[in-house]
Amino acid sequence: MMFRNALSALAFATLTVSASPVKTKKDSPTSVLPAPESTETASPVYDWSAGWKPKFPIHESCNSTQRAQLEEALDEAVQLAQHARDHLLRFGHESDFVTKYFGKNGSTATPIGWFDRIIGAQKTGMTFRCDDPDRNCETQDGWAGHWRGENATSETVICDLSFTARRPLSSVCMGGYKVASWKLNTYWATDLVHRLLHVPNISEGKVEHFSEGYAGALALAKEEPELSGFDSDVLQYFAIDVWAYDIAAPGVGCTGEPEEEEAEDKPTNTTTDVPSATSGAPDECHTHDDGVVHCS
Repeated sequence: MMFRNALSALAFATLTVSASPVKTKKDSPTSVLPAPESTETASPVYDWSAGWKPKFPIHESCNSTQRAQLEEALDEAVQLAQHARDHLLRFGHESDFVTKYFGKNGSTATPIGWFDRIIGAQKTGMTFRCDDPDRNCETQDGWAGHWRGENATSETVICDLSFTARRPLSSVCMGGYKVASWKLNTYWATDLVHRLLHVPNISEGKVEHFSEGYAGALALAKEEPELSGFDSDVLQYFAIDVWAYDIAAPGVGCTGEPEEEEAEDKPTNTTTDVPSATSGAPDECHTHDDGVVHCS
């Protein structure tokens, strides 16, 4: 009997131990180790257009009214250049205008390049200013602006006269205007194209005045077409002539005819006084960095 009781007690103890949960160390969350920091600096993403400034800078010397008018005028100069380029791309030598201004065998790639540079070349360092630092607006009668030349090759001064004398492109072919007989600087756009072609950022020092006036531009295309694409007057006349024909008065234009130069009486003696280089110069002249006075 005592032996049976002992076995019963042993069996109960065994069951009790088996049914009781085993005590273990308190569960702790699995720790996540931080990712090792990279020892290499990520290379910046290459952006080819970073720093590209195709917009024309305007100097702080221009007040809000001057700035507003000049910004609009520069936008029109770009529009004029864009259309001139597009006309060349669209028609090439199928256009009578192209043959007329650049010759039968003249390359269209050259003028396309200059117009494209007006549109989108880097403008950093360029500026248009209104403060007359060289006092040419003040001292030179009739000057409406000038490139500063050796004083500052990337700067152009716009005199007060420009803000009252220049016309917008919306008035092309109005009021009796004719491309062949009116001044190139009648319009803001052509005037600024001229001024831009002086600045090395745009012209790379390659565009020059090989001809002067409408008749001179046409003669250059016939006699030296290889120079026409580098001629300032040719580029301006072409741009305004195709604008007149394609945009202002579609299919009609307003080219006109050049005014005939009046014959001057030749002096009968040989002792006439020789005028100075700038005496009797027409209005709105400017001096190149080599001292040559150019008037338009």
